[in-house]
Amino acid sequence: MQGKLKIRGDGALDFLALGALVHRLDPGIVPFRKATECAIHVSGGEFNVAANLADCFRLNTGIASAMVDYPIGDLVSERVRAMGVRGFFKRFAHDGATGPNIATVYSDRGSGVRAPVVFYNRSNEAAARLKPGDIDWKKIFAGGVRWFHSGGIFAALSATTPEVIVEGMQVAKAAGAVVSFDLNFREKLWRIFGGLERAQETLRRIVDHVDVLVGNEEDLQKGLGIQGPEVASKSKLDSTAFFGMIERVVKQHPQVKGVATTLREVHSTNRHSWSAVAWIDGEKCIAPTCELDVLDRVGGGDGFAAGMIYGLLAGKTPQQAVELGWAHGALLTTYPGDTTMATLEQVEEFAKGGSARIQR
Repeated sequence: MQGKLKIRGDGALDFLALGALVHRLDPGIVPFRKATECAIHVSGGEFNVAANLADCFRLNTGIASAMVDYPIGDLVSERVRAMGVRGFFKRFAHDGATGPNIATVYSDRGSGVRAPVVFYNRSNEAAARLKPGDIDWKKIFAGGVRWFHSGGIFAALSATTPEVIVEGMQVAKAAGAVVSFDLNFREKLWRIFGGLERAQETLRRIVDHVDVLVGNEEDLQKGLGIQGPEVASKSKLDSTAFFGMIERVVKQHPQVKGVATTLREVHSTNRHSWSAVAWIDGEKCIAPTCELDVLDRVGGGDGFAAGMIYGLLAGKTPQQAVELGWAHGALLTTYPGDTTMATLEQVEEFAKGGSARIQR
């Protein structure tokens, strides 16, 4: 490992995300084949983190993305502003019939023994058209940026989106920003653009620029080709296997200073055991385990990432940062939609123990 995580103390933006904005249609507990109405949530793995950091943690955040000039784009733009996130967009005109489009995510919530069902329409997605040179990095970074973040779903959208990520990361590193990346490995998306071999080649090249990596054992194994340890996990809450892979991650990517993930044991759609682990600057951090009564599980991982990043930006210890991430991710599963409705005070209170049953 080369040095420790260095976080600049100032910047017009505390956090900048790069990724695709999407809108999610949510019929609640009713499956889509029987749905008569849907709630609309604005989402995107990278945007969710920026939105959570702005709305709950009161930081100055931005999102670099594609935007389409049509009513759905207007809706998405309004929700971005409502969460307190500043948009930096490459704009596209809609042809009135075929696009380009803001991608649609269809996701019911399931209930009890019935799992949530998620599927997509990413046909002719505007974000997939983004290419190097489309984002005005000089303008965005003019006032300073403390933390830059992107993710594996955006990387999988086209042949050009990984190049945009690398371009943004290079600018961020030159500006002294911490660079993070959520692997979010999605086999269906990568199958369209060259399969597992192409995914690993692309993601390894991106992660060569990364300081903090978010990803579970499967993400590390499939996304980066990191071999799993020769140790059997007792359960999905066992951190042994995750920590067993860290040495191999750092050997392959020696500049990485932090790796983190959530741990979740799903008992039913509405009942989960929840924890989180991280390795930051050589320190192993393990959050408590709590029992969650889940309303909507979508976005919990992004909630964890946001809370942890806030903790690190705020100068907390790695252990405190992980516990803030764990607490915020837990609270986020109790709200409808993909982004937070929590306050900083609620997160801090729950991180201290809260009122949920905690098994230490």
